[in-house]
Amino acid sequence: MMITVETEINATIDQVWDAWTDPEAITQWNFATDEWSCPSAVNDLKSGGEFVYRMEAKDGSMGFDFTGTYDTIADKESISYKMSDGRKVEINFIQQENSVKLTEAFEAEGSNSDEQQRLGWQAILGNFKKYVDGKR
Repeated sequence: MMITVETEINATIDQVWDAWTDPEAITQWNFATDEWSCPSAVNDLKSGGEFVYRMEAKDGSMGFDFTGTYDTIADKESISYKMSDGRKVEINFIQQENSVKLTEAFEAEGSNSDEQQRLGWQAILGNFKKYVDGKR
């Protein structure tokens, strides 16, 4: 089952793409709640390249590496990758008149409800939008 989340960012495609792919920027927005952080990010943005985003609770109670391998990259248009557990993700960057629509579709996992997963991924997109809006 694929779950899709989306947001619209009032910025240029260059600003959105750079914020999505730059490791330093990723650490500023890649978490679902203020109780979490992304202290480090490594991003080898190419077909066959890997990424590792460290996700940690700010209180130190838990953490994990979010990892995967890129399948295809279409510069400033789309990204597809496989997470380390084999699930697929597809991201599209759609230039609109004065904004960019970002859609992210991912294969659901079986541990959490589809709604929990959708809400978590949507919250991360919300942080991304907030970050890009703050940079303009």
